[in-house]
Amino acid sequence: MSRFQVVSGKGGTGKTTVAAALALALATEGKRILLVEVEGRQGIAQLFDTEPLPYEERRIAVAPGGGEVHALALDAERALLDYLQMFYKLGSAGRALKKIGAIDFATTIAPGVRDVLLTGKACEAVRRKDKQGRFVYDHVIMDAPPTGRVTRFLNVNDEVAGLARIGPIHNQAQAVMRVLKSPETAVHLVTLLEEMPVQETADGIAELRAAELPVGRVVVNMVRPHLLDEDALRTASGGRRKEIAKTLTSAGVTGSAGLVRPLVEQAAEHAQRVRLEREQRAVLTGLGLPMAELPLMGEGVGLSALHELAEEFRKQGVGDDSADAAGEAPRGGKRGSGRRMGS
Repeated sequence: MSRFQVVSGKGGTGKTTVAAALALALATEGKRILLVEVEGRQGIAQLFDTEPLPYEERRIAVAPGGGEVHALALDAERALLDYLQMFYKLGSAGRALKKIGAIDFATTIAPGVRDVLLTGKACEAVRRKDKQGRFVYDHVIMDAPPTGRVTRFLNVNDEVAGLARIGPIHNQAQAVMRVLKSPETAVHLVTLLEEMPVQETADGIAELRAAELPVGRVVVNMVRPHLLDEDALRTASGGRRKEIAKTLTSAGVTGSAGLVRPLVEQAAEHAQRVRLEREQRAVLTGLGLPMAELPLMGEGVGLSALHELAEEFRKQGVGDDSADAAGEAPRGGKRGSGRRMGS
């Protein structure tokens, strides 16, 4: 069961929106979801039209069926203070270190340690149980750094190997990696049907596989509708202006050569876009991973649009425990059968 869902993607592909929609899609039948952000942009709060998220878990949405989405904005300094209190019982001494700038220095000078703290806090939420021994959250969704940095961000064990070979930091990194490289985790990559994001997605998948991190699904975001059928696309891409003009005339567009030309040009541009998108979709299909597609939502994405995107996820089987398996296990591990991206 992929209880820890990590969402990454090239900048501009809408990974935060996808992570938020995924959280809503999984929050069905009373499930509790934790949506985590690590980059300090407060993108989740903006999407859900709520106050900026503090360093504490807060309910931000209720899904159909009574499921809940909680959110947490992780902060490296606060996470380090928690860490110092947990392992060293520093308490007020830790707060004093913050006042003199030592905490900021530690999280800046040693980025590997910073990543251990952020991923460690999220993994703690994945493992946390209540007094009855049940998991507090059914799924934890992380809005992770962009594709170019996500493997290094998640591969914290290698990052801290040269900094701390023994002791609490080392043990914390090992505990984090046990979660990240287990079937509990799936890393999903968001892309557009454009050459650069698709190439970065392919590169990101290769890096994740090389690091033996479990790759989940490719999510194609902002998919635009095709406005022409196959015959019309062939006609438009072939530049057969007379044919198009005849069709326009039969549709009642007459005596307007000035109108026909821009319509023909727009049809040709649309046909060209469709051709390029099909080429990129073929590249993504060749990666051998399950895919999901979300439509372009127009200008801006608010809470209503998030619910629409969540419904699109559900239609494609995301969150359906009876659906087929999604993603791949890291080398040496196995994925259970009968499971898709949110099961």
